[in-house]
Amino acid sequence: MKIKPLTATIMFLALVLSLNAQAAEKERGRSALNSLISAALAQNPDLLSARARWQMFRARIIPAASLDDPLLAIAFNNYPVDKFRDDETPMTGKVIKLSQKFPFPGKLAAKEDAARQLALWYKGVYEDQRLRLSRQVKDTWYNLYFIDKSIEITRKKAALIKDFIKLTETNYEVGRGLQQDVLKAQVEYSRLTDQLLQLSQKRQTSLARLNTLINQAPEHKLPVPAALKQRPMSMNAAELQRQALTKRPLFTAYKALMASYQAKIDLARLNYRPDFKAGVAYTFREPVGAASDGTDFAAVEIGMNIPLFQAKRDAALSGAQAGLRLIRRQYEKFKNQTAFEISDALNDMKKNQRQAILYKTGIIPQANQSFEASMGAYQEGKVSFLTLLDNLMTLYRYEIDYYRAASDTAHDTARLEAASGVNSL
Repeated sequence: MKIKPLTATIMFLALVLSLNAQAAEKERGRSALNSLISAALAQNPDLLSARARWQMFRARIIPAASLDDPLLAIAFNNYPVDKFRDDETPMTGKVIKLSQKFPFPGKLAAKEDAARQLALWYKGVYEDQRLRLSRQVKDTWYNLYFIDKSIEITRKKAALIKDFIKLTETNYEVGRGLQQDVLKAQVEYSRLTDQLLQLSQKRQTSLARLNTLINQAPEHKLPVPAALKQRPMSMNAAELQRQALTKRPLFTAYKALMASYQAKIDLARLNYRPDFKAGVAYTFREPVGAASDGTDFAAVEIGMNIPLFQAKRDAALSGAQAGLRLIRRQYEKFKNQTAFEISDALNDMKKNQRQAILYKTGIIPQANQSFEASMGAYQEGKVSFLTLLDNLMTLYRYEIDYYRAASDTAHDTARLEAASGVNSL
C-alpha cells in the first residue's frame, strides 16, 4: 500500500520536471528569437538605409524655415572713364550695400510645415519597415522550426523503415513474407532519404536568409529553434483594426504626408502674393575742390517682385491639390488592405490553431494506436505489410501536418503583428 503513493509522487515530480524543462526550452527559444530580431533591427542594410533617408529629410526642416542669406555688395559708382579717379566729380563714390529678401508672411511657415510633415512620412516608413523586418525574421525562424521538426520525424521514420527492411528480408528468407514487401520497404526508405536531402537544402536556404536579414555571411552560425512558444492574438478583427490606426506607423505616416501636401497647397496659394526686399546702402565720397566737400551718402531700399505670370502658379497649385487627392486615395486603399490582411490572417490563425489542437489531441494519438495495432497484427500474420506501412506513413504525415499547423499559427501571428502594430509577445 505504501508503494503506490510513492510511485504517484515520483511520477508527479517527473511530470513537473518535464514541464519545467519544456518551459525553459521555450523561453530559451524566445530569447534567441528576440536576439535575432534585435540584431536585424540594428544591422539590416535596408533598414539602415530607410533610417538614413528619414534623417536626411529631417535635416531639411531648418533650411526650409530659414530666410535666404543677406546679400552684401560693394560698388564703385560714377568713376570718369578718362582718369578713374574718385576726386574728379561729386557723383563718384564707393558704395557698400546690404540687402535681405523677405517672403510674404506665411510662406516660410508653410515651407517648414511641408518639410516637417514629409520627414514624419519617412519616419513612419522607417518604423513600418521595422515591423516588416521583425516579421521576416520571425517567419524565417518559424520556418526553420518546422523544417527541423520535419527532419527529426523523417529520420525517426527512416530508421523504423530500415528496421522494417531487415524484418521483411528475414520473413522473406523463412518463407513468411513476400519479396514485394522487401521492395516496398526499400522504396519507402529511399523516398524518405530523398526527403531528408530536400529538407536539408531548405534548411540551409533558411539559415542563409536569416543571416542575410541580420547582415551576416550566409554560412554564419546561428541558434536554431528547439521549441516554439506561441502566444496567438486574443483580440478580434475589429479591435485589431482599431488598434492598427494608432499603432501601425504607416497610418500616422500617411496622415503626415497628407498634411505635407496641404502645406504645399497653402504655399502655392501664398505664391500669388509678392515677396519683399529691403536694403541699406552707404556711399563714401571724396572732396572735389570747391564743388563738393565729400559728404557721404546713405540710402534705404524697399522692393518687391510682381507676381505677373499666373500660369505657373496655377499649375503649382493644381499639382499640389492633385497630389493631396492621390495620397488620400492611397490612404483609403492602404486602410482597406490592412483591414483585409488582419481579418484574413486572424481567420487563418484560428483555423491553424484548431488544426494543431486536433492533430495533437485526436488524430495523432488515434493514428499512433492504429499503427501499433497493425504492428502487433502484422507480427501475428493477421494484416499485410502494406497495411502496416500505410499506417506508419499516415502517422508520419499527420505528425508533419501538426508541426506545419503549429508553425503556420506562429506565421499568422507574426503577420497580424506586422499588419496591426500590436505585439503579442
